[in-house]
Amino acid sequence: MSARNALQKHWKSLSAGAAEFESFAGHKNMLQLIHLRWLAVIGQISTILLATQGFGIRLPILPMLYVLAVLIAFNIGSHLRWHEEVSVSNRQLFFALLVDIGTLTAQLYLSGGTGNPFAFLYLLQVILSAVLLEVWSTWLVVAITTFCLMGLSRYSLPLQLPFDSPFSLFGLYRDGMLICFLLNAGLLVYFLTRISRNLQERDAQLAGLQQQAAEEEHIVRMGLLASGAAHELGTPLATLSVILGDWRRMPEFRDNPELLEELNEMQHQLKRCKSIVSGVLLSAGEARGESAAKTTLNHFLDALAEEFRTTRQVTGFEYHNRNPEDIPVVSDVALKQMICNVLDNALEASPDWVCFEVLREQDALTLRVTDRGPGFRPAILEKLGQPYQSTKGRAGSGLGLFFVMNVVRKLGGSVNAQNLPAGGACVEVQLPVTAFKL
Repeated sequence: MSARNALQKHWKSLSAGAAEFESFAGHKNMLQLIHLRWLAVIGQISTILLATQGFGIRLPILPMLYVLAVLIAFNIGSHLRWHEEVSVSNRQLFFALLVDIGTLTAQLYLSGGTGNPFAFLYLLQVILSAVLLEVWSTWLVVAITTFCLMGLSRYSLPLQLPFDSPFSLFGLYRDGMLICFLLNAGLLVYFLTRISRNLQERDAQLAGLQQQAAEEEHIVRMGLLASGAAHELGTPLATLSVILGDWRRMPEFRDNPELLEELNEMQHQLKRCKSIVSGVLLSAGEARGESAAKTTLNHFLDALAEEFRTTRQVTGFEYHNRNPEDIPVVSDVALKQMICNVLDNALEASPDWVCFEVLREQDALTLRVTDRGPGFRPAILEKLGQPYQSTKGRAGSGLGLFFVMNVVRKLGGSVNAQNLPAGGACVEVQLPVTAFKL
């Protein structure tokens, strides 16, 4: 049941992570809108100066400056808020675009309405909404901008030129259309490129999260199978234990040293099988009476290395613990199995020699396992940690590093594997010290 609960928890984590990435991308896009708004402020000031000083157009300067002041104040407030807060929703982006549409409408009303060529800047707002907002929000922006244009076509303050002006309104409108087109095109290319990059990063993060959830679901299902198999193995192992105990009391075995030695070895291996079954059940959350024991980091690693030395048939095993600061920890079965998995893989590739090193650098602990085997194939290194990537050629093989990668990722660490120039391979597991602490 605990494994099924873990599976539900993984999918809830996926949904929460997806919302978090969506909000993070929205924060980046909100910052892009703030930058665009500063450009709009500079552009409006430049246009007002050019129109009044360069072409002599009469504009209501004071009301237009009031609108600019509102836009500047809103942008300063937006910058202060979104500099600290990183969670941005669709409604908040929608409101920011509404403010831009409102100030643009006010400025157009004061400067000719639809007779002002810069009315085509509404298209910029519509396109930005199509990229940034949900569908319903985009269509609402389309409706609002259409309503604004319809209103400006009937109600606005007309543009006025001096009687002796060498310019005509039609010529100015034509030149303004060209400037507006260049402005729209340049801003769209620049900002849509940056916004698209934000959305691509979000999609990549979501794809990675979905891959992680799929891998964790695979592990949970494997855990269910392993737990069921461990339960099923309990009865035959108990039966074998009783049979071996009976054999030990029989004269045929008791009086034969060779058979008695083999019987002792069988009982030793049977005891190890029971220990493995207990470990599987403990990892699945169904401990058979055993409880997590408090220990220290060095004692935990030293005991693990000693157990590996005595339970595996390895000719040469080197263990170097270079952790200068011992800390209290709780012995974790999953962590122990993860380290043993790396050691077992090295032993299978290099039965004659395996080296296990423990290094400490500030708050990071590095577990380095080195062997003298054939090393990893390039294809394996490229897909490190993916299931069923193995050189062993057996059905179902290649899950070792897959489990290692997922356990380490859960603990906030990383795994690095490489081939050594002199031959052999090296796998480094880097974990934060907090992953071991009480």
